[in-house]
Amino acid sequence: MKFSYKRWGFGLVALLLSALTATAAVKVHTIGDSTMANYDENSTDKRGWCQMLQQFFNADEVVINNRGKSGASSKSFYLESAYWKTVIANVNEGDYVLIQFAHNDEKNGGLDGDDVIAHAKENGQSTDGIDYRGTTASGTFKKYIRAYIEETKAKGGKPVIVTPICRKYFSGNTIRRNGMHDLGDSFSILGSSSKGSVPESDNTYDYAQALRDVAAEYEDVPVIDLTLMTRDLYLSYGESYCTANLFCTDDSTHPKKMGATLIARLFAQAMKEQGILAEHIIVGTDITFSPTTGDFGKAYAGQTLVKEFNISAFGLASQTGTFTFTVSEGFEVSTDKKNYAQSATADYTGGNLISSVYIRATMNTPGTLSGTLTATDGTVSRELPLVAECIDLSGGEEVSVLWPLTSNPDPVVTGPCMAVDESWSGMYVQKYSSINSKAVWPAETGRDASYKTQRNLLEGDTWPAGEIDEVSTRYIQFGMTAPAQTKIDIDKISLFVAGAGGSGMRCKVYYATAADFSNAVLIQELTSMAGNQVYAIETIPVVSIADGQSLYLRVYPWYKNEATGKTICLSDVYIHGMASDATGIQTVISDNADSGMYDLMGRPVKNPVKGNIYVMKGKKIVRK
Repeated sequence: MKFSYKRWGFGLVALLLSALTATAAVKVHTIGDSTMANYDENSTDKRGWCQMLQQFFNADEVVINNRGKSGASSKSFYLESAYWKTVIANVNEGDYVLIQFAHNDEKNGGLDGDDVIAHAKENGQSTDGIDYRGTTASGTFKKYIRAYIEETKAKGGKPVIVTPICRKYFSGNTIRRNGMHDLGDSFSILGSSSKGSVPESDNTYDYAQALRDVAAEYEDVPVIDLTLMTRDLYLSYGESYCTANLFCTDDSTHPKKMGATLIARLFAQAMKEQGILAEHIIVGTDITFSPTTGDFGKAYAGQTLVKEFNISAFGLASQTGTFTFTVSEGFEVSTDKKNYAQSATADYTGGNLISSVYIRATMNTPGTLSGTLTATDGTVSRELPLVAECIDLSGGEEVSVLWPLTSNPDPVVTGPCMAVDESWSGMYVQKYSSINSKAVWPAETGRDASYKTQRNLLEGDTWPAGEIDEVSTRYIQFGMTAPAQTKIDIDKISLFVAGAGGSGMRCKVYYATAADFSNAVLIQELTSMAGNQVYAIETIPVVSIADGQSLYLRVYPWYKNEATGKTICLSDVYIHGMASDATGIQTVISDNADSGMYDLMGRPVKNPVKGNIYVMKGKKIVRK
């Protein structure tokens, strides 16, 4: 393959060449909720079980495309354009689609959110704060599951139904009915404050059974019953062990690394037992790494990168032992994220290892840093190649957008960039004022409790009960846009956030370059924020925008219980970067594959022909 480049075509060419030379591995697309989703190790201790799944498949033969989304129900994932539409568009013949929903379908106590909204309108009541995501187990939930199945099959894909993992709702030596996603003991009745109940033999409100029932309507749709499998897993360990080791703190829904790894392995074993991709599954005594590649991505000169790797080994020859993790020069390793050296150790018991290691690389010299991670207990060993790329930003012009948010939403713009005006979805500005007389700011700000912030409240003013995660339609958005013929390397995003009116405010902060947020990256998750405490959030995203493209920043808040008078306070939202001239780009590609080229706006080149030459013109790839 031949190519030439001018100006800043290096990174783009590498991306395109990588896509063009990718092997034809089987793709497994996963759709579902936060219990499946990917999480950044620097933002939370949550880990989705699908985030840990790739390590149990041969990565050269099977690629996991995890599209689990926090807060998604079967309805919201289907209807909101950033999710199902972007998944099904990339499903090819022979691909698999794993379908797991229920956690957020249970909103509104088993009622469909649209029915609740319609009832409120009919009775002249406000619809503010009503969650549309809920579905009925025996009705609309099944409708959306069927839609995923039918549309997957229409593309030549292979749907697999996965019942949802249990919640950690122990009751003695069993898991409660609602922990198994059956609301039959207590469900909402439309128009009534009373709760209904049905016998355990009645599956009307059982979402897991609804999934089994829908799969049974088809002769070629298998079921992996994670509900029953995780119930047995939790019971085998007991409540106290699960609380301490498998689940996030004060959370009975979301697993952390050990829980997610065990669930992913259970799932892979079940796939193998059913003969689904069995020849590609690794569940023996091999050492596995998650993620399965040691690519740290890009960093700016002077930046230190830290990446977490989950290392697992099951059925080891010795019941107890010690693993040693060693990295080559240029990298350092730690098991506690505090003490770094060329090697570190971790003990194991029960013949199984599940351990996290943290690898650090300080990027000082522009170019590529390569190395190796080796894991061994003296009997078995495995190596993982490590690579990181250092980018030099010298020579650019500084740009920034700052929203002080002390009296209005107006931004301060510096350099050749444009602000995306602050906007709200399902929220509004209550007022600009100090948090209260007890507010505590980070010491380095030098601010006292009188400092003003933007206080935001959800529409309807009352935070609903039962929310355990973000609501996709409730957020506050900011952003920066690159002018025509300008490229901006974003090197900092920061803001201050606080909850006023008491403890319990929660939020997630993301950035994305797609307007529909389909490529969102989690910056930070704050759970159970202390009242009146101001939290500083900062990240170095290493992302570029060019020629009219934008970077968007969103804050998604929710509250732990039903409450009024609670606001989320924002201050000093800041996006910074270095701008350079983007005119005259002449990246030339001699195409050698049938697909896989994307322009600067993320749009695929349709049906490129082998042997033709394609040119980057502005922000679009065209045939020369």
